[in-house]
Amino acid sequence: MPRLTRRQISTAAALALGLAAALPAAHAQETINMGAVLSLTGANATVGEDVRRAVALAVDKVNADGGVLGKKFNVIIEDSGGNATTALNAARKLVSVDKVPVVIGEYSSGITLPMAQYLVKEGVTHINIASTSVKVRDLGASSFNLIGLEDKGNQFSSKDVWDLGYRNVAMIAPNNAYGQGVVHGFKTEFEKLGGKIIAEALYTAGQSTYRRELQQLSRSNPDAYIYTAYGQESAVINREAVELGLRDKPFYAILISMSLSDTAPEIAKGQLGMEVGSVYGDAGKAYTAAFTAKYKEGMKTSYTGYAYDAVLMTAAAMNKAKSTDTAAVQAALKEIGKGGYVGVTGPIVFDNDRQRINPPYAKLKFDGKVVPR
Repeated sequence: MPRLTRRQISTAAALALGLAAALPAAHAQETINMGAVLSLTGANATVGEDVRRAVALAVDKVNADGGVLGKKFNVIIEDSGGNATTALNAARKLVSVDKVPVVIGEYSSGITLPMAQYLVKEGVTHINIASTSVKVRDLGASSFNLIGLEDKGNQFSSKDVWDLGYRNVAMIAPNNAYGQGVVHGFKTEFEKLGGKIIAEALYTAGQSTYRRELQQLSRSNPDAYIYTAYGQESAVINREAVELGLRDKPFYAILISMSLSDTAPEIAKGQLGMEVGSVYGDAGKAYTAAFTAKYKEGMKTSYTGYAYDAVLMTAAAMNKAKSTDTAAVQAALKEIGKGGYVGVTGPIVFDNDRQRINPPYAKLKFDGKVVPR
């Protein structure tokens, strides 16, 4: 066998390195990715895991239907840990390393807003699937919203509470962008109807006890307690409300599936509340059946359908645009939204600001699980 020259060896080595470097890129091109930032740990982990399941189910559906642009479709999921800084770092990784054109999430408005502001600044498409702060409307031209925001939610919940016959109520909510918006907005709408908020408390997240806040509210002797809280914190609030004897009065939860996601059923039983609409029509029934079949249990929260719709709309937009370029995907999303996309959460129609028109809401109660009333 002839001996190779040093130059031939160097050339062969260079070619080998070039092929090795090209293989990951070629492999990456076989899959089309989008991103998601979800709260898989922290106070909203139960909600985050529920949403993760919906995302996985949506990916299965897209790939069963032929994928995107003839290629396998995937969602790269990052955990926010329920922390704004972690969520922002996750978004940066999805944009700069994974080069995704679309990111969905997070959950809490206080986390979603700074994360989405970064995505919009980078020109990356953002789809809001859970956060309800009215500031979502102002995120910018590459942000889309699938869910009802606080102003509409506050109108719905205040009218519901009024119709239930409660006139003098006490409120407790987290001391963040979401909680402040709920308390202010509910109070404004409830007072228009003639009701009064006779006591209110904004709690600091992560406390081991909320007895002080609950005792403060109980002194006002309200007709009912109106509250909203993240899953694990809500579990503490609900348990201590029972221990303090406050449950002799009605408890009404704004976003009830979130508020009761980690509360023991025997404590949650009998609570009333409202929620963003969960599933709707034949598409919603099919989605519910598929979710239950895959995970051997039903959805625990109302947010899974919005994530499912967001993933399927993204895939549809990529196929419509015949591109994964983020600007092309945004244009396609707008077109799809004009025609009224039939999602599992109902018809999705965007206004000129990429906000969902007539987002759904539901009146609910807890009877072993969250059910319609």
